[in-house]
Amino acid sequence: MPGTGRHQLLLLSEGQEVQMGLDAYREVLKKSKLSTDPAATEQVRRVGRRIAEATGRTDYQWEFSLIEDKQVNAFCLPGGKVAVYTGLLPITGDDARLAAVLGHEVAHAIARHGGERVSQGLIVQVGLTATQVALARNDPRAVQQVTALLGAGATVGLLLPWSRTQESEADHLGLIFMAKAGYDPHAALDLWRRMAEAAKGRERPPEFLSTHPSEATRIAQIEAWIPEAMQYYRPR
Repeated sequence: MPGTGRHQLLLLSEGQEVQMGLDAYREVLKKSKLSTDPAATEQVRRVGRRIAEATGRTDYQWEFSLIEDKQVNAFCLPGGKVAVYTGLLPITGDDARLAAVLGHEVAHAIARHGGERVSQGLIVQVGLTATQVALARNDPRAVQQVTALLGAGATVGLLLPWSRTQESEADHLGLIFMAKAGYDPHAALDLWRRMAEAAKGRERPPEFLSTHPSEATRIAQIEAWIPEAMQYYRPR
């Protein structure tokens, strides 16, 4: 893994991974309602373009969509297909905090975390050939399973710890991308403090049963990585 030195298990070619990401993205958009707010949609695309440019991956067909939904969430599928849910925007508030989210999500695609999760899932559940056959037949269960693996870990024990590692890795790389794009990395700290505040009073699983590190863990890690990210920061 360039940038972190971590070793990955990848059973898929990048081309297979990107195609799976595109198929999953189309499925999500087919079942979703896109936002009709032109200013919010433009903000997501504007910040997204700058983050995408900072990655240097000009071979990806980057796409940024804003989905009308109250959930506080965003995702990036292999190949650079990104979606933000409108429920996230009141928490991000400005371009810099949105850049922290998009930097993190884009980092998942650059680091090929989706392909890694699918590879782990194939080892745990079923063989690669059987999955490819099921996908070719458009088996709904196979499509749903692969889509889930492209977006998040699925079981306690093996997959969840890996997913937490990937989440922290995306935080680290995302800081560098947002800095290169001209956004102050300190905005990521503000974002996660706001996330922690928004999460108060909600029932949440213990961190060891979550695919994401706790807000407190994230904030501590980001504070440690900011000096490195600031070396790439040039305000625009």
